[in-house]
Amino acid sequence: APVAPAPARAKSQWTRKNPYPATLTTNRLLSGDGSGKEIRHYEFALAGSGLEYEAGDALNVVPVNDTALVQALLDRLCLDGGVVPDGHDDTLANLLTYRFEITAPSVDLLEEVEKRTGNDELTYVLRHGDKAALDEWLWGRDILDVLSLEPTPELSAEEFVGLLKPLQHRAYSISSSPNAADGSVHLTVASVRYGTDERERRGVCSTFLADRCGDGTVGIFVSKNKSFRVPADDTAPMIMVGPGTGIAPFRGFLQERRARGATGKNWLFFGDQKRSTDFVYEDELTEFVDAGVLTRLDLAFSRDQAEKIYVQTRMREHGAELFAWLEEGGHFYICGDALRMAKDVDTALHEIVAEHGGMSSEQAAEYVTTLKREKRYVRDVY
Repeated sequence: APVAPAPARAKSQWTRKNPYPATLTTNRLLSGDGSGKEIRHYEFALAGSGLEYEAGDALNVVPVNDTALVQALLDRLCLDGGVVPDGHDDTLANLLTYRFEITAPSVDLLEEVEKRTGNDELTYVLRHGDKAALDEWLWGRDILDVLSLEPTPELSAEEFVGLLKPLQHRAYSISSSPNAADGSVHLTVASVRYGTDERERRGVCSTFLADRCGDGTVGIFVSKNKSFRVPADDTAPMIMVGPGTGIAPFRGFLQERRARGATGKNWLFFGDQKRSTDFVYEDELTEFVDAGVLTRLDLAFSRDQAEKIYVQTRMREHGAELFAWLEEGGHFYICGDALRMAKDVDTALHEIVAEHGGMSSEQAAEYVTTLKREKRYVRDVY
C-alpha cells in the first residue's frame, strides 16, 4: 500500500543562532583497551525541548574551546585575558573560549604572521600559491604552532581576534532513531587526539564532548538530511556500508526498521582495525542479528590477519548476492570517510555490477547512475 506523505513539520526553534542547551546524560567509551582509536557513545536528553529528528539526520554540536589552549595562546602573545578588545562585548579569554576558532589558522592569520616574521618556510608555501604545499605544511599544525614561529610575532588583542574565524558548530551523523531512543538523541564520535613535539593536539569538538563538558549542557540543533533515510517501502532490501564511526546512522536505521516492523532484508558491512578492540556496538548488532532485524552482517577487521581486509573486500566476496539484492529493489548506503573508503566502495560497487550483471564498465556506470537517480544509492560522507 502506498505510504501517506508525512505531515509538514514545524520549523524548529533551535538553530545555529539559538541552539538547544541539552544535557549530556551518557558518555561511554566504545573502543576496547589497546585500540588505536577512542570511539565514544553520547546521549543527550531532549525531553520538553520540542527538538525533533529522524534516523539519518545530523546533529550539530556547538563546542567550547579548551581553556588550557586559550591560556597557552594568551601566554604566547603576552596578552591579558581579562581585557575587552575594542569593538567587542566580552573579555579576550571568553572570546577565545566561546566565539572563535583557535586551532585551525585562517589564511589572514598566516599572511599576517608571514608579513611580521618573514619566516622562510611560511613565505615559501604562501607565495607559491600551491594549495597542496600549504595543506601539507599545515598538516598537524595549529594556531599556537604558527604563533611559535621565530621570530615570535607581536599582535594586539584586537589584531589577533580580527585574524580569527568564528567558532563553528560540528555536524555528526545521528546514531539513533527517535522511535527507539525515548526522548534522547545519540552520537557515535571518534575523539581526535594526536601528539607531536611534546604537545597533545585535540579535536575541538570531539574532546569537548569527551573531556570538558562533564554532565553539563551542550548547545545542539538538527540538520535534516532528507535524502539519507530508510526506504519508504518497508519491504525494500537495505545494504549499508559503514566502517568505523560510519556505523552511526545505520544503528539508527536498524532501530527504525525494527520499530516500524519493516520486513525488508537488512545487510550491514562493518569493519575497523581489530575485532578485539574496535567492534563497536557488538552486543547490539548481535542482538539485531538474533532478532532477525539484521539479515546479514559482514565484518572486515583490517589488522587481524597478514593481508588487509576492508569492507570492499567483503562486498566483492559476496558480489553475486549483493547484485541480487540490488535487482530486488535494494537501497545502497555508504557512511564514513569520503577520501578513501567511499571511493574504494564505489569502485567495488561498479565492478560487482559489471561482473555479476554481465555488463561492460559503461553499462555498469549507467546502472549505478540509475540507482543514484532513483535515490537508491546515497552517501553520508565526511
